[in-house]
Amino acid sequence: MVRPSVDDYFGDWKAREALAQQMIPMIGMLEHKKGVQTFLYGRALNNRSTADIMKSHRRIREVARNELSEFESHPVLEAMCKLNLSSSQIDLGKLTVKYMGLCESQAHKPDINEFVEKELAHLIDADYKPVEKPTDVVLYGFGRIGRLLTRLLLEQTGNGQVMRLRAVVVRKSGEGDLVKRVNLLRNDSVHGPFEGTVRVDEENSRIIANGNIIHFIYSDGPDTLDYTEYDIHDALIIDNTGKWRDEEGLSLHLKSKGVSKVMLTAPGKGDLKNIVSGINHDMITPEDKIISAASCTTNAIAPILKLINERYGVVHGHVETVHAYTNDQNLIDNYHKADRRGRSAALNMVLTETGAATAVAKAVPELQGKLTGNAVRVPVANVSMAILSLTLENESTREDINEFIRNIALHSPIQNQIGYTESPDAVSSDFVGMREAATLDATATKAQGKNTILYLWYDNEFSYSSQVVRMVSKMAGVNYLTYPENEDLNI
Repeated sequence: MVRPSVDDYFGDWKAREALAQQMIPMIGMLEHKKGVQTFLYGRALNNRSTADIMKSHRRIREVARNELSEFESHPVLEAMCKLNLSSSQIDLGKLTVKYMGLCESQAHKPDINEFVEKELAHLIDADYKPVEKPTDVVLYGFGRIGRLLTRLLLEQTGNGQVMRLRAVVVRKSGEGDLVKRVNLLRNDSVHGPFEGTVRVDEENSRIIANGNIIHFIYSDGPDTLDYTEYDIHDALIIDNTGKWRDEEGLSLHLKSKGVSKVMLTAPGKGDLKNIVSGINHDMITPEDKIISAASCTTNAIAPILKLINERYGVVHGHVETVHAYTNDQNLIDNYHKADRRGRSAALNMVLTETGAATAVAKAVPELQGKLTGNAVRVPVANVSMAILSLTLENESTREDINEFIRNIALHSPIQNQIGYTESPDAVSSDFVGMREAATLDATATKAQGKNTILYLWYDNEFSYSSQVVRMVSKMAGVNYLTYPENEDLNI
């Protein structure tokens, strides 16, 4: 396709839109036929709309300061489709930028097919599976996090050879229970409609979502189920109820037939491993039966705190969380066993406690005893902010810290955990649905000598759910071949 002139903005946009539309079936073919997941600087392109793909390209121009567009990435994707690629994860953005660099440095433009074949040689005709056998996943609970996990797991089903959501376990709540639960999945007041199709099979107590049969199993406890009756074996249970938070309680799941491992979507108590994806997931061993995915705030602050400590050294600091209200608060004033939380969540800022600052030390032990924390619940339904007020060992500047985090957000193994924005008008609703654990608001960064204040946005529902799904992949032992090599692109 010939690129329109620079001054023809509408023609340029329409041409790029057409290329983005053409990319969707190519990305889908790579995923469903070959098990290839495609990314653009860490952002997944699978199951994305034309507008989403164009926005991902736009982000590269704004944040990476590179004029990458669909005109450059489209022919690289075409070249990928010609190869017999094995199941893998490929960053199309980084592959394209490398080709663009060669074009600029060499007198003659390299053949794009030869370049792509050479770069992806380790992925061609490779007899490799990211996991020995597909993992059956079961959700125990179907609340806010459970329903978002459903969306994410269905989105990542791909060719079904890695992970599949097989069942949801809930308590029976009355007539029409299944239909009511599915309606909450289909339409969400915060996150919008479910991108897919859902059919309810009440007679067999199951739903068919995007072609996946998901059984709804009614039970009053986790220890008396037989998942093998549903052809579910060696299942990984994601307990998102928060009812059991120690090893003894969560071990009840292991008494049910067909269960092999359990993950808790809340801070674990006792000696339970609290894992933050991208930070200490290497602590997971094949022998681990139960782990915790920590809390949304711990996942938001641990990655950047670890990076800042490694670069500048943290002497001490305070974490103040400005947090959206949650289900455990009252909509109007009423009795609550906890202080302040009985007051109307929709009308008040509510001062409360958070264990996130202490919990960070479980993921980043070198910060043990260096952080304090508190939280203020505010009248918004979703998206929170963590304010990190830190005293550092070494002096820094606002520009140096921002540039350090920007590069990490684009070019590091934990690029999926850290986002970066320079938008001068960013507000909380802009971050609904974000997949990074947290995004640095670079325009708000303060630095003077050894003191710095960082402002981190995070979707306390969707960011956290994205982190949990990354942890599920790691706990299931999923390990993809990647491009660039040895770079974890797991979304």
